[in-house]
Amino acid sequence: MGEKCKPDSQELYKLWSTDDFFDCDTRNELKKIAGDAAEIEERFYKYLEFGTAGLRGIMGAGTNRMNIYTVSLASEAFARYIDSLSAEQKQRGLVISYDSRHNSLDFAKKSALVFAKHGIPVRLVDELRPTPMLSFAVRYYNCIGGVMITASHNPAKYNGYKAYGEDGGQMPPEAADVIMREMAGIEDVRTLQWLDETTAVAQGLLTYVGRDLDTAFQNMLLQVQIDKDVVKRHKDLKIVYTPLCGCGNKPVNRILKAIGFENVITVPEEEKPDGDFASIPYPNPEEACAWVRAIKLANKVDADLVIATDPDSDRTGLLVKKTDGTYQILSGNQIGLLLMEYILSAKVATKSLAPDSFVVTTIVSTALAEKIAASYGVKCFLTLTGFKYIGEKIKQYHETGLAHFVFGFEESFGFLAETEVRDKDAVVACMLISEMAAKAADSHKTVNDLLQDLFRKYGYGTEKVFSLVREGIQGQKQIAGAMAALRADETKLKFPDLQIVAVEDYLSGTVKNCLTGEVKALDMPVKSDVLRFKFANNTDFVAIRPSGTEPKLKVYCAAYAESESDSRAKAELMAEVMHKTLDGIM
Repeated sequence: MGEKCKPDSQELYKLWSTDDFFDCDTRNELKKIAGDAAEIEERFYKYLEFGTAGLRGIMGAGTNRMNIYTVSLASEAFARYIDSLSAEQKQRGLVISYDSRHNSLDFAKKSALVFAKHGIPVRLVDELRPTPMLSFAVRYYNCIGGVMITASHNPAKYNGYKAYGEDGGQMPPEAADVIMREMAGIEDVRTLQWLDETTAVAQGLLTYVGRDLDTAFQNMLLQVQIDKDVVKRHKDLKIVYTPLCGCGNKPVNRILKAIGFENVITVPEEEKPDGDFASIPYPNPEEACAWVRAIKLANKVDADLVIATDPDSDRTGLLVKKTDGTYQILSGNQIGLLLMEYILSAKVATKSLAPDSFVVTTIVSTALAEKIAASYGVKCFLTLTGFKYIGEKIKQYHETGLAHFVFGFEESFGFLAETEVRDKDAVVACMLISEMAAKAADSHKTVNDLLQDLFRKYGYGTEKVFSLVREGIQGQKQIAGAMAALRADETKLKFPDLQIVAVEDYLSGTVKNCLTGEVKALDMPVKSDVLRFKFANNTDFVAIRPSGTEPKLKVYCAAYAESESDSRAKAELMAEVMHKTLDGIM
């Protein structure tokens, strides 16, 4: 929160563990850590911070934990922001959804009742729904904003609170700053109030939505489908799908069935919502541990395609069958390139590619995206990391009629191919990946064949992404220290046979020419804590940034060459240097 209300950990601990305002479970949980100064400090040294990604943290009792009180605090601040708008905007209300995590329904309902206390109408989903459906619902119901209770792909001990603006995109920085200031002004959580559910429903301030939203969302997706005939020819394509115990099961299976696929097999152990994620340590399609059961089932049924969605169904993972019959996990960059090539080529074939079309990706995603876009005469915009920035490009160019949005993606397994959702959408990605596989089957090819064709056409790229996890107070200091050290002296990074020629600092908004020392302004309107180091060939790069939602430093190494082996070797060298250097600094 603000500096004036920086909490004293021991005083807050005493308040939360003894005051009757807090429920019995909260007080009992805290009494169990009595005398553990380090644990008390960890739980109470700060309030969970509200950023452009909302809140995210470990569930438990304390100001630095996700619980009904921190969620209510965020909702109170959000409500005060809405109170500052016009009466018409306020009456448009909010829509709230939630995922399969422990406490998600409780957090969603408590949030709704805080808004109701302010006279702000809330539509609450009648069962869990994915993040892209929440984004769609904000626009569909013409709401002033929305809330999604989710920690996305984090481990089971986490939960989160994502705030959305009226365009269906995540809250822009200016509005998030207002909400953050409102949170900082609430010095005593015991002042928080909410309506009871019966009163909120009776006054029309809380309504439940479901079936109409499902129908509208599916009808929208059907308009995004490109080749309606190809699925008819390959309706028996064998697709193994896992929602990883999240909320993708119903919408993904519905849309695949609606477009004609008849052989979709859902991993049974991971089909139903489960806050423990069937003991998967990281329910994230980026992680190999998330694919164990899917691969086992794929081998059993000899699947043509294997797809996964994360718990809130905004990220999509993909396995492809190699020539030796084994299954390979594709990177987010590879999936994004495949979808971009398929969508653009299919639209050219159907003469539906508008001459002013554009695609969007991020500064840490693959450089091959720009090559693909250029080959189709399509503009490729680069944004900061965070899908809200891709949504802002849609608002800036598509909504104003200046250009036509076709596709956007980021390397962290996020994809979008429609304009009525302003966040990454795993449901539409599953639909288009399956359609792409059916189209490949027309030529007796697999998706892996498509990937190899793409590399032969545009050159080989290897992008290695890894994270250095540093939890707690000390971890925050280590991550900040590493960023500061490399800002001060980029020569700490020494790459054999590779020369850093430029450093792009997206926090200062500058780019430094390392050969001449000249510093210029970056063409990026928004600032972010990202450093990107470019090499002499102007395509290879390494980048680092602190995660906005997890206690980790993310590292990106991208290398491009005429052969797969050369690009891989170069990327592995980059990763080795980055790992060794950052470990040494931290």
